[in-house]
Amino acid sequence: MALLNPFSFLLFLLLSTCYVPNLSKATSRAPNRMLALVQNQPLVLRYHKGTLLKGNITLHLLWYGTFTSTQRSILIDFVQSLSSTSSSHTPPSVSSWWRTTESYRGGPCTLVVGNQTLDANYSLGKSLNTDHLLALASKGNSDAHVVHVIVTSADVAVEDFCMNQCGTHGWAKRKNGERVAYAWVGDAITQCPGQCAWPFHQPVYGPQTPPLVAPNADVGVDGMVINLATVLAGLVTNPFEDGYYQGPSSAPLEAVSACAGIFGKGAYPGYPGNVLVEKATGASYNAVGVRGRKFLLPAMWDPLSSSCKTLV
Repeated sequence: MALLNPFSFLLFLLLSTCYVPNLSKATSRAPNRMLALVQNQPLVLRYHKGTLLKGNITLHLLWYGTFTSTQRSILIDFVQSLSSTSSSHTPPSVSSWWRTTESYRGGPCTLVVGNQTLDANYSLGKSLNTDHLLALASKGNSDAHVVHVIVTSADVAVEDFCMNQCGTHGWAKRKNGERVAYAWVGDAITQCPGQCAWPFHQPVYGPQTPPLVAPNADVGVDGMVINLATVLAGLVTNPFEDGYYQGPSSAPLEAVSACAGIFGKGAYPGYPGNVLVEKATGASYNAVGVRGRKFLLPAMWDPLSSSCKTLV
């Protein structure tokens, strides 16, 4: 695990000012990784005595826009890797990264892929706001153990995308009082790869270290894996704004967003840390998942050590 005290680490400016009827404020944002401030205070995510998502959770995926089958398979393999029990995975594994969430109150959370819906016709257009995300998330059936994940393609603009966030999660109440949880991430490759696909793309500003080679040869989708990891970890540990977080509930630092910019030991602002490199391709990774697929995953705050834990 990586202790943050020996070096300055990245914490991100998370802003949430949008109010929607019957919708709580977004509780987590996979932050623009180039919006950073240096923070040297002790990192403690306090538990606010609310409900966490534990047990078996089904993720219904909505593919909004145009995706190739390869792009979809990368993200699906990542989600399936989170709770995989296969003993054949070469360490470090994606599932060992996810097991850190078990250290938060309530025990393990097992994620499974549920229904997948393709919306290649852009049913709500190519410019979405928070209302649109909620509408898309509310289309299907929902219960306490279902989360709707919306994935938008590179040609879809989403409110605050690239400015303050690279992804988010939130919740709303149906008329019957039932709570609907959702998450969203978007492909930043044509809009802001230097902000939402770093460290696989040269940053827009800040330290100009060379970008890493994306492990699945798709800068936009490999960047989405990082952002999806961020919002899913925040979703299960702070689903309704009263779980684990630091700072105000309207702009919380959560399980992964509190450790922003850290992927391996020795990380510092602008440098992701020491990670593994595949000899044949030069691709950088720190986790192996199902079918041997490789990913680069961010550090996660570990409640047992009160520090940002890395896989390598």
